Amino acid sequence: MKANLVKIGNSKGIRIPKAILEQCGFKDKVELDVRDNVLVISPLGKPREGWEEAAKWAHDHGDDELLLGDFPNEFDKTEWTW
Repeated sequence: MKANLVKIGNSKGIRIPKAILEQCGFKDKVELDVRDNVLVISPLGKPREGWEEAAKWAHDHGDDELLLGDFPNEFDKTEWTW
């Protein structure tokens, strides 16, 4: 399918037909990426989508150690006011 670029202020845009919007699951916002000079438009994912699976994978592979070291540390015990 071909689409015309339309002027929107100093930018340009395209009109996406309703059938394509529904087929792709596009709502009010989308994710834009450029891959090898190709514009890829994807539905916007939910915040933190996939984090639970990633945390489980990290735990199962021993890659979930605390990066800050011991907590509470000496700073927390002596200098920080809670």
